[in-house]
Amino acid sequence: MKTEIITEIRKKTMDKNPLIHCITNPISINQCANGVLGVGARPMMAEHPLEVAEITRAADALVLNIANITDARMQSIKISAKTAQNNNIPFIIDAVGISGSQLRRDFINGFLKEFSPTAIKGNYSEIYALYNEQYISAGVDADSALKLENINEVAVLLAHKYNTIILASGKTDIVTDGKTIVHIKNGVPQLAQITGTGCLLGMLCGCYLSVDRSIYSIVTACAVLGICGQLSQTEKGNGTFFVNLMDNLSTLKDEQLEQLLKVEVKNIEEF
Repeated sequence: MKTEIITEIRKKTMDKNPLIHCITNPISINQCANGVLGVGARPMMAEHPLEVAEITRAADALVLNIANITDARMQSIKISAKTAQNNNIPFIIDAVGISGSQLRRDFINGFLKEFSPTAIKGNYSEIYALYNEQYISAGVDADSALKLENINEVAVLLAHKYNTIILASGKTDIVTDGKTIVHIKNGVPQLAQITGTGCLLGMLCGCYLSVDRSIYSIVTACAVLGICGQLSQTEKGNGTFFVNLMDNLSTLKDEQLEQLLKVEVKNIEEF
């Protein structure tokens, strides 16, 4: 894959300075907002049911996240999704924790019967739970027993079922629209040692979807976060790593991206 595709999406985002409506959880809201700012977009972290339709209508993209879910946020997510869908605004939903919570699983299943998101995000366990209703795992972390080849197949099936882009995040990020499948092999284990980096990845997806609705917007988000993670590695501890990560999101150069990018693109027939 040519890095020019990613650098062009990044440039378009910085030039446009898009408004991203983010409905997310209080655990990660600060780093999500700062991450959106870091890549050249503008965050709006509004979630009250009486205002979200107005906010979404003015936005260039919408990001929905069901971590730490509440009744009010479930209501707001549906209102904003309807608004985005009716106004042709791209939106992504992050299926956080559905593999370990029946409430969240039921919500996502109902949501996907009613709405057609531009993209669906989850880690390997969450994407597998979306495919297999009997699958259960504890917490919000991915199940290490799930292998790349299993999730490849599941992601493609889900992309066809929901006519959307699927992002399964993990050691190797998988992105597919059902026709093409992309593996992004950037990132470091330290990204999993600070809370909210998965939520942050969803926010970056929204930023890049605002200027490009192809799978390559999602690939760009995975590559940018993974490479910034690599550049941020430190032995000083997770606090320093987090500060480094925020710095690198706002200062990443095209030359660094080109040097470190690890991406494989294949047609589905090749699997």
